[in-house]
Order: sequence, then C-alpha cells, then structure tokens
Amino acid sequence: MNKITLVSILSIVLMITACASRRIQIPDHLSPPELIQQGQTASDKNRYNQALQYYQAILERYPSYIDEICAAEYEIAFIHYKQKQYDTAAAEFNALLERYNTPDAELLPPQFKRLAEMGLQKIEDKQGKKKR
Repeated sequence: MNKITLVSILSIVLMITACASRRIQIPDHLSPPELIQQGQTASDKNRYNQALQYYQAILERYPSYIDEICAAEYEIAFIHYKQKQYDTAAAEFNALLERYNTPDAELLPPQFKRLAEMGLQKIEDKQGKKKR
C-alpha cells in the first residue's frame, strides 16, 4: 500500500469515529416526548452515542417528569444491552427496578418495570450460555 492510500484510509476512519462520538447540540426547546423521539430515531440508526445524549438530556432537564425519566433510564440501559455492555445494562435495569420498590411505585409507568425485568432475564440467559 502506498502512503497516499494509507493516509486516505486513516483519514476516513478518523472522520467516522470522530462523528460517532462527538457531542451534539440539543435544542433547549425540545419537550420530553420530542427528546425521546429523537433518541429513538438515533438508536434505530445505530447512532447510540447520539441517542444516549438525548436520553441524558431528559434526565438533566426534566427530573420531575417521572414517566419520561423511566423511559429514558430504560432506553439507556437497553442501548448498553445492545452494545453488549451487559454489566452496565444490568446495573441500570436494576436501578430502574429500584424505583418500583418505593411507596410511589403505583405512580410509575408499569411497562418499564416489565421491560427491565425482561432485559435482566436476557442478560442472565446470555451470561449463563457464556459460562457453559
């Protein structure tokens, strides 16, 4: 391989990795549902870093919107699961489930409890297969 080809390939790789991990500008006016939609769109396109930033924005900007907080926490854990970061995902699923062990649990959206339990079960299944 000549130097020009090598430099070209390295430049392309650097551009791709730089775009994948950069901070995005999230408009301040986006509502929690809009942030969730943007996060889901990014995740559907395998732009996990961008998706995580949208979900983190919900946690930071709207701490009293408990339905959206639960959704964001679940989505963050699920992204880590998809990235095969099973220990991180399990810790995040468990943290979400802890919300459901409080006196205010009946106020929480029930679907995220079930989804977190399913996520943990999938992790246990995968890790059990690896140990065999």
